[in-house]
Amino acid sequence: MKIEIWSDVACPWCYIGKRRFETALAAFPHRDAVEVQWRSYQLDPGLPEHYDGTELDYLSTRKGMAPAQVTGMFEHVAAQAKGEGLNYRFDDVVVANSFTAHRLIHLAAGHGQQDAAKERLLSDHFEHGKDIGSEDYLTSLGLDLGIDAAEVAELFSTDKYADDVRLDFEEGRALGINGVPFFVIDRKFGLSGAQPAETFTAALEQAWQESNPLVMVNAAADTGDACGPDGCAV
Repeated sequence: MKIEIWSDVACPWCYIGKRRFETALAAFPHRDAVEVQWRSYQLDPGLPEHYDGTELDYLSTRKGMAPAQVTGMFEHVAAQAKGEGLNYRFDDVVVANSFTAHRLIHLAAGHGQQDAAKERLLSDHFEHGKDIGSEDYLTSLGLDLGIDAAEVAELFSTDKYADDVRLDFEEGRALGINGVPFFVIDRKFGLSGAQPAETFTAALEQAWQESNPLVMVNAAADTGDACGPDGCAV
């Protein structure tokens, strides 16, 4: 069973959704048969590589939200994050374009480190005030993931993986995705947003039953002796 997750590393609900999904997946009996693939999405593709201002400034000026509304949103989202064991620090968030970070995730996927890259980027962005658009930061992260320095350097000297990131954008649009996180199971089931773990559990179970239906053995023959609500066969 394959699960594709469209997500932006600059999306606070995406980290919360990741944790809730992981909670459901950890308890799923068939988790070893589940493949998870992170797909790229950008909430603001036109954002400069580096934005000179705070997250509050960015949402207030670029998105046109009232400062009081933004502050209230921060408090609500931080409380939801705390419930998942995450410590959001919006005052320390460095606003930056996430495109190169998505390219790094694609690079990390080739080394079996896609989820680790996604986890670090989300945590460093929302909990540790790291600049996810910084060459120095992304290089350090790539090395931490065990990726050769020359491969990481290609992200900044070439456009490697840029087409892969854009293809994710295009596939997301084709599926009608206009917000993240968005979870697609076997290209049959879709879940939008950071759903409760129980909702992810129900979706996993339904998708598994769809792809692995129970087949009755010798169904055309008479059923064998059994017990039911009205008693047992005699």
